[in-house]
Amino acid sequence: MPEEKSKRIRELFQTNEKPTYQITVKHHVLFWLCYFMFNTLRWASYYNDLVFSLKGNFVEFPLHIVVCYFIIYYLIPKFIYTRKIFLFCFGVLIALLFVVVAKYYMTYFFVSHNVWPEGPGTTILTFNYAMTTMLGEVYVISFVTSIKITIDWLRERKRLTNLEQTQLETELRFLRTQISPHFFFNTLNNIYSLSIEKSDKAPQIILKLSELMRYMLYETKQPKQTLTNEIMALQNYLDLERIRYGDSLDINMNISGDIQDKEISPMLLLTFIENCFKHGANKNVGNVQINIDFNVVDDFLYFKVTNTLPKEPINTHIVKHKGGIGIRNVKKRLALGYEKQHYDLKIYKKNDLYVVELKIKVS
Repeated sequence: MPEEKSKRIRELFQTNEKPTYQITVKHHVLFWLCYFMFNTLRWASYYNDLVFSLKGNFVEFPLHIVVCYFIIYYLIPKFIYTRKIFLFCFGVLIALLFVVVAKYYMTYFFVSHNVWPEGPGTTILTFNYAMTTMLGEVYVISFVTSIKITIDWLRERKRLTNLEQTQLETELRFLRTQISPHFFFNTLNNIYSLSIEKSDKAPQIILKLSELMRYMLYETKQPKQTLTNEIMALQNYLDLERIRYGDSLDINMNISGDIQDKEISPMLLLTFIENCFKHGANKNVGNVQINIDFNVVDDFLYFKVTNTLPKEPINTHIVKHKGGIGIRNVKKRLALGYEKQHYDLKIYKKNDLYVVELKIKVS
């Protein structure tokens, strides 16, 4: 189980498929190109001069790109993720001062000596110019960073969803293939004894065991299996137990309603049948009676199994809902695989009987 889960998780992260929300170079180029065009048209309308706006944006945008990428790809991972807030703020301040100085000289030499045309105008690097430039750059950084954080959040959410789904599928696959190792051990012992006696029953047991194993290995991989196949698998299990217990075992199985085209989680009902032998037949002296009822009404299966309790004292935890590992696994499978309103499980003791009643959606 741990090896299977680890392998599946590694496969999830080592897949060659591109993850959802994958950002490539073309996305970066497209974003900055659109932003550049928007900003150019905006300031062209303000200045009423498209050429002047183009020159100004050609100066500013390389600075925007360098500073934004420096912050989101270096400062944030290095200092925010490690909770070094002071160093992060210091790094941002240095980056903003760099923008102020670089923008001032680039504008002065390549665009106009008036480096603040949208303001009161100045040819020197003043305090007000510096503050306004830094606030404008903070706006750009915040805008770009919010996009990056949103994309990272969506990617992480998708990754966690995939991981959770993988773990769920692995856990369900493990739970539905569980069957008591004692059953196989006892069946193999029976085969060994019959082979020594050269009994004609040995080939029959091997065939039944083979059919049950094939069903468990190949027919339980899907989330749902037809109710017909599930009942056939239970029948093979019961046939093996009949051979094991002989005349001391009395099993009655009743099927009513339309079981065709109905589906159920594979190996879900086997635990209840297995418990009849684990906590009933194995502990009893004399004849043991097991009654199994399948009743399909509309989209629901009403499954009921009863077995006589052992004549020796039985631990109360076997009868209570918080029973053995098998029952807990079934409850977990029901909770993981079905909505709450689609099933109802009752386990109780009545007179000298152990009773399991399960109502479950099979459409």
